[in-house]
Amino acid sequence: MNTAVRPKLRLLPRHEARVRGGHPWVFSNEIAMDAAARALTPGTLVELEDARGAPLATAYFNPRTLIAARVLGAPGTVVDRAFWHERLQAALTLRDRMFERPFYRLVHAEADRLPALVVDRMGDVLSVQANAAGIDVALDDILGALTELLRPRAILLRNDSPVRELEGLPLETRVVHGAVEAPVEIEENGCRFKLDLRDGQKTGWFYDQRANRAFVAGLARGKSVLDVYAYAGGFALAAARAGAREVIAVDRSAGAIDAIKANAAANGLNVEAVRAEAFAELERRGAAGEKFDVVIVDPPAFIKSKKETAAGLRGYAKLAKLAAPLVAPGGILFAASCSHHADTINFTHAVTHGLGQARRTGRVLQTSGAGPDHPVHPLLPESAYLKALTLQLD
Repeated sequence: MNTAVRPKLRLLPRHEARVRGGHPWVFSNEIAMDAAARALTPGTLVELEDARGAPLATAYFNPRTLIAARVLGAPGTVVDRAFWHERLQAALTLRDRMFERPFYRLVHAEADRLPALVVDRMGDVLSVQANAAGIDVALDDILGALTELLRPRAILLRNDSPVRELEGLPLETRVVHGAVEAPVEIEENGCRFKLDLRDGQKTGWFYDQRANRAFVAGLARGKSVLDVYAYAGGFALAAARAGAREVIAVDRSAGAIDAIKANAAANGLNVEAVRAEAFAELERRGAAGEKFDVVIVDPPAFIKSKKETAAGLRGYAKLAKLAAPLVAPGGILFAASCSHHADTINFTHAVTHGLGQARRTGRVLQTSGAGPDHPVHPLLPESAYLKALTLQLD
């Protein structure tokens, strides 16, 4: 669209400071939402203006959502195939500085100046999530640019995130380039994992915990390890490869258990996979007096909306309470949360409250988050969603 004829949206008085300061979101209650604005098609490119008509930014717009506008660039930015190619090239250049092998998150949405777009690179296969209407509208150009840059064997759209429903978009999983007919193999921390990208969680793998897995594995040499919510075995296999003498991986999913067994066998590692509900299994093992040198609890998000925050924090406290008795004196507890509604302070408080209920004391060895392929937008704390505590317990 010619930038001169794009719809212009005015912000309400005294609501322009955040955009001028570089914040990538504009909320619906900050916009003069007249009939013309409400009639715009979700994903329409617009020019944002302040209340006096001075230009602010180019954004894509959805009149149906709370996050109504997502900023793409300065006023009058041309958004075409070349635009997406340049932004994707910048993301690729950064990853090439950090990683020797093509296994990482290539695009982390707003932090990579590509709002609501997520791309994970699994070698020559890309797993893509378009989490807003503006990305959906531009998808042909984005996929074209990805193909030009990386020449992937296949591209899978994992558009099954619930946030798409908030945008008025359908949920779908489909191959848009090449074929994904068999498990895709990735490498991480010296281990190989075969992943079912179609039915696995999120984009198929959690690259965000790569550095944390390596750190915990370094504490597991010659030790016994219990990995709860193990998914495909990222923490468990890293610990086994580092020389843990015993590794037990727990997950409630039959598919996850099959994946752990297959991945352990493919790497020549000894990992016991147990299918069980996490809380019940922790309680059972605690009642039996079992002890481990390293206990890992890395659950899915307990808090999916702001109204669930209090209940979710109680869940993290209970998880710590049940896990702590299983940690041998001087042992390690690794606890994580991927709920962006629980900030680091509140998550830490929940974990330490659980430890207190279990009558365990200790010290925090490391407070960490996602790896560097999951950069954080400095004005968007929501993008720092992952929190992790590594503690030694007395």
